[in-house]
Amino acid sequence: MTDTAFAPTVYQSFDSRTDRRTVAPRLKTFRAALAEARLYGFLVPRADAHRGESVPASEARLAYLTGFTGSAGFAVIGAKKAGLFVDSRYTLQAPAETDTRLVKVIETTQGGLSPQIADFVAKGGKLGYDPWLHTPSEIEELGKKLAGRLSLVPSPNLVDHIWTDRPAPPNTPVEFLGHNRAGRASADKLADLRRLLGAEGADALVLTVPESINWLFNMRGRDVPHVPVLLCFALVPRTGRPTLFVAKDKITPELRKGLEGLARVADVKSMVGVLRRLGAGDKHVMIDPATVPLAVANAITGPSEGHLVHRRDPILMTKARKNEAELGGMREAHRIDGVAMAKFLCWFDAEAPKGELDEIGIVTALESFRREDPNLVDISFDTISGAGANGAIVHYRVDEKSNRGLRPGELMLVDSGAQYMMGTTDITRTLSTGRPTTEQKDRFTRVLKGMIAISMARFPKGTTGAQIDILARQFLWADGVTYNHGTGHGVGAFLSVHEGPVGISSRYTVPFEPGNIVSNEPGYYKQGDYGIRTENLVHVVEAPVGGGGFLEFETLTLAPIDTRLVETGLLTEVERDWLNAYHKRVFREIGPLVKGEVKAWLKRATAEV
Repeated sequence: MTDTAFAPTVYQSFDSRTDRRTVAPRLKTFRAALAEARLYGFLVPRADAHRGESVPASEARLAYLTGFTGSAGFAVIGAKKAGLFVDSRYTLQAPAETDTRLVKVIETTQGGLSPQIADFVAKGGKLGYDPWLHTPSEIEELGKKLAGRLSLVPSPNLVDHIWTDRPAPPNTPVEFLGHNRAGRASADKLADLRRLLGAEGADALVLTVPESINWLFNMRGRDVPHVPVLLCFALVPRTGRPTLFVAKDKITPELRKGLEGLARVADVKSMVGVLRRLGAGDKHVMIDPATVPLAVANAITGPSEGHLVHRRDPILMTKARKNEAELGGMREAHRIDGVAMAKFLCWFDAEAPKGELDEIGIVTALESFRREDPNLVDISFDTISGAGANGAIVHYRVDEKSNRGLRPGELMLVDSGAQYMMGTTDITRTLSTGRPTTEQKDRFTRVLKGMIAISMARFPKGTTGAQIDILARQFLWADGVTYNHGTGHGVGAFLSVHEGPVGISSRYTVPFEPGNIVSNEPGYYKQGDYGIRTENLVHVVEAPVGGGGFLEFETLTLAPIDTRLVETGLLTEVERDWLNAYHKRVFREIGPLVKGEVKAWLKRATAEV
């Protein structure tokens, strides 16, 4: 039962977002539109024009048509067959949400579009796509993969054509960060950007990723669930003022005042015309072919003589190198979150043995403890609250239908995070509710050893996340098991909890630099039984050895790890020392901020092993 001692959640809903019963009638209506458009198939991606991981309700086309609500994937809807392509994180979730009688779920790798698309469209047929929802590199790569089996045709979005009750686009207030939170003036960031444009021979830069634009102008919004951004596009010329393109009803006096002297504000509907004029003027315009919509690139080149300069979004790495103000804010956010986590874990330990908790009640309690601090703005993603077998679903989202009671003796996996005014958090803890099995303790300890190995890693400059990923997996590999997700992702400073271009997995090939913040979260999942994941956020710092040529990680997260699940005999002396030192630091920093039973619990939870 949901614990009634806590007020209902503010930032997370437990409503079922979709209903698989809608899939059949919507596919039927969609196929009628497909036939009218004289297309043999249509691509429906999860992404919107901004390529964000989180999209507003008005852009959730994939969920509307197929029922799948995950944060990545795409569908191809043919005249008779339909395929839903998801990565390994969603192989359990996708079949549970869509109508598998009508939609075939296919596991694919992250990134890119699968050539299996051709299996769902008649050979030689026209496959439609919305050029605002796909990038130039994506469509070019797909064309090569299909190798003449299908012809790709840009088209108006057919989902929008049939979506009669489509929600209105978001329209939320904007705020501008002071120097104490941003750390650098927007004018200085723009000056750096203009120097880069000059060095690259570009006359202008088009930005379409809201996190980059919001960081550049030191602003934040509330347009997207759990990601504090204003949805917008930007054009930054090498000389002259930039232009921020937003929906007309977002052009408020507050927005104009915040950008006064820095940028013009214009209706987003005028953007294509501006870009066409740039092209007609024979200008060299920089775009990121991995994030900019094909429609934007086409507006610049079109029938004109515009030139595209293909470069990775130049703000990505600069934004990922947090300055001292941002790092200070992140440390403070983790202290605040550490207090909330101590209260939550103390409460959980007292209540779990009673056998009356369920997954929704656990989420509600955690959000309630976080809401006690006035700096909380939002959660950073929907909390993953997996009891027993649900813990093995990597990106599980509890709703009223799936909500499961937690039985004493089961493992409980809680992956959550918060957006505080000064920073973003992300933490996972696997919790004991009774006597763990020998296997569970073995797996938990191997996961912990991997997390400690990353935490203790020291590496030369130039090292990438792809190179150190094995440090986290080696102890599981040694026993013939692994996990099918990345070990870590970049994290923004009061921005997206998932941020590129650095991280820890085989796909992250950008070297670490001081100021980067990444998650450290190995795991193990036994389908139908339990899941284990332990996650801290870490910050890249200069190592005190190697004459400035080496880097290491500083741990930001401040919350106990459940030592009742640790098989201490599997830990080396060095690993045991790290764990004890970490817990000593947690009590030193969080202990003075809590009182009474919470402080007493924290002292026990951080005792040496």
